[in-house]
Amino acid sequence: MRAFTDNYIWLLRHGGHVVAVDPGDPEPVATHLESSGDRLDAILLTHHHPDHVGGVAELRRQHSVPVYGPALEQIPGVTHGLTGGERILLAFPDAELALEVLDVAGHTRGHLAYFANLGAGDYRRNILFCGDTLFSLGCGRLFEGSAEQMYHSLRKLATLPRDTQIYCAHEYTHYNLPFALTVEPASPALLRRAEKLKSLMNAGQATVPMSLADELETNPFLRCHVSAVMASAARHSQGPLASAIDVFAALREWRNNFKASL
Repeated sequence: MRAFTDNYIWLLRHGGHVVAVDPGDPEPVATHLESSGDRLDAILLTHHHPDHVGGVAELRRQHSVPVYGPALEQIPGVTHGLTGGERILLAFPDAELALEVLDVAGHTRGHLAYFANLGAGDYRRNILFCGDTLFSLGCGRLFEGSAEQMYHSLRKLATLPRDTQIYCAHEYTHYNLPFALTVEPASPALLRRAEKLKSLMNAGQATVPMSLADELETNPFLRCHVSAVMASAARHSQGPLASAIDVFAALREWRNNFKASL
């Protein structure tokens, strides 16, 4: 569900029960619960920024539920502090949901992501709630962490199954696509994806969730080892870049000052 200008609040629903991810605004969640009759069972937080945690106090006032979030960040209302490496088990009436907690520091110092494998058999699928670490064709700014931290966090996400559906926390594709095309203007995969994304955006539709496979083929921040991306970053930096981390740092600085949008 949408919140503010471009935020997403994600709900995991099963059998009338809901887990809310990054409820920066309590109203969309409360409206859903009232209209659907669903029950809120838990809240997952990726990091401390107000547009991700601002609704926690009001939701907990109405629903006494556990709140999982970064132990390294000061977030009022968190009942279960996490640092990455934990496994959360959430019990639904006829099912159990296991979430793997990933440490993806960089955007903030304690940023977390949550990975789950849902369903069974032909209905089995992998999902990731990554907050502001990875976006469609982009990544989060480095507010508290280093380029090295964010690079390694993104590499960690890159090792997940390629069919993973990524639920990021913002609709930023209209900003990120022009930058990606500037970095890799001749990429066939990116040009094909650009047409699909432009169609969605022109129709006012969401461009997320996105697949990890698509991001690995088109997101410059996941492609710091690719020769075309390395060359583009070096040209912009006007000098050689010694490592993939240096390429990432150059791309992030370039993106910080990049103004074009669709």
